Parts: sequence; C-alpha cells; structure tokens
Amino acid sequence: MQPEATTFYTTQLQAGLGLIEETKHLLSLYQPEMSSTQLYDQALDSGSFPNISARRLRNIVSECFSPRYLKPAVAIYLKAIAESASRQPLNQLLLIHTALANTILLDFIATVYWEKYSSGHDVISTEDAYEFVTHAVAEGKTQKTWSDSTIKRVSSYLLGCCADYQLLSTGKVSRRTIQPVRIQLTTSMYLAYWLHFSGLGDNAIINHESWKLFGLDPFDVREELKKIAKNGWLIVQSAGEVTRVSWQLKAMEEVINVITES
Repeated sequence: MQPEATTFYTTQLQAGLGLIEETKHLLSLYQPEMSSTQLYDQALDSGSFPNISARRLRNIVSECFSPRYLKPAVAIYLKAIAESASRQPLNQLLLIHTALANTILLDFIATVYWEKYSSGHDVISTEDAYEFVTHAVAEGKTQKTWSDSTIKRVSSYLLGCCADYQLLSTGKVSRRTIQPVRIQLTTSMYLAYWLHFSGLGDNAIINHESWKLFGLDPFDVREELKKIAKNGWLIVQSAGEVTRVSWQLKAMEEVINVITES
C-alpha cells in the first residue's frame, strides 16, 4: 500500500470525476489480484455498463479506477465496505483515494474549500477554482504550462468532483454552495490504520495531508484517534506534540471486518 500523492498536478480528472456509481459497479466485479486489463474485460463482459462505450469503459478503468484503487491496492478493502456500508462512509473513502491519486483535488479542498468555509463564505465560484489552478501553474506545480482552456477545464473538474462527493451543491452554475462534511468514525479508523500499515509512524500519520480533506489539523486528528480509542480499536498516549499509538488490530483485514460489522 502506498498512500503518497502524485507529485505534479495533472489533468487526469478529465477521465472521470467522482464516478461513484461506476466505481461501486467495478468494485462488485473486482476479484483479488485482478489487473486493470482483467477488470476491464470482466466489466465489458458483465453487461453492467450498457450506456458506456467500450472505449469509455476502458478509459474509466485505466485512468480512474486503477490509479485510485488498484495501484494503492485498496480495491479489495473497498469492495467489502461497498457491500455492507451505507453511502456516506464509502463516499468518504472514495474521496480520500481519489484525492491522493489527484493531488490537485486534495490541495484544492485543503486550501480553497476549507479556507472559504472557515472564513465564513458559503459558496465557491468558478473564479475561485480558476484562480487556484492559475496560481498552481505559475508556481510550477504542473510538468508543462497549461493553456487557458486547460485551466478552465480543470477548474470545472475540481468543482464537479467536489459536487460528486457532496462537498458542493450540484448543477451547472458559476457559484456552488459549500456543504461541509464531518468525517465518519469509520473513515478515521480506516485512514489511520491504512496509513499505519503503509509504514508511517504515529506522528507522520497524524500530520498526513489526507486529513485536510475533512478540514482537520493535527490537533483534530488526535481527537479523532481518541474517539476511536473509546471503542478499544487502538490506545492513544499524547504528551504535547508527541503522540504514541498502540495499534490493537494487526491487519487491514481486521479493520475492514470491524467497519463492516459496525
């Protein structure tokens, strides 16, 4: 498992935004150790995507599903959760892995979205997204300089993806209402343990950028871990800025079992 985000901003969101329903269908078809090509073949043969062309389906699998859920090898966990969990917890996990595969989305939510919300704004506009992408290009966060048309497209992708994950209102409008989400306890547990089993130390976990998707700073994360500890899923010891965690579950499969049974 590898929780690190891509270094450069890309236009990969153009292949698909949240794709929540398509992802759920693909997760239902996924089997352990399946490659992207095998999953595509299975999806094509299944008849589960009657309104999607073969070319589009291949693009969804290779450009969206694979970098989000196959390369970090989390599809097997999400499959089990998708079969038992309600929509909201699953959406939050899909958001995490989509944002880690698309750093531009993670940074947009962590900065523009939550900064707008914390400063009292209730909408985000296309201009806000356009300004964010323009500055990113100017700061060298893309491998190549993007044209103005590309900047506009990526700006719309960011807003659309946030809408798919219910962070913003839907509709083709220039101003979208902010719909702040509260991180679910099962999301906190999954993320903390996934980062732990990925080899990160306790304080690196607490400071990981993924938490910013939910507007959490390190202090907030410690509080989330303490909530998890109340259920006996881990033990937290904090002294100032240093936190030690005793991880009670010994494998990610155990974590998924707890989530699906809760």
